Amino acid sequence: MMPLTMAKAGDTVTIQKITGKDEVRLHLAELGFVGSQVTVVNEIAGNLIVQVKESRLALDKTMANRIMVG
Repeated sequence: MMPLTMAKAGDTVTIQKITGKDEVRLHLAELGFVGSQVTVVNEIAGNLIVQVKESRLALDKTMANRIMVG
């Protein structure tokens, strides 16, 4: 497993888990993040834009580091 920040633009990865104990982690889980495939659309200074199902989400570097992918 590696943090999502290690993925490059165009990569499709599967989210294994989201670390931390807070409402942001719960919210991402509710959005269907855990266990789903995401595609990195763009990366700017460590901040990511990802495609999850039909939605695009922007994640800052701190949050992207907490998302473990395989």
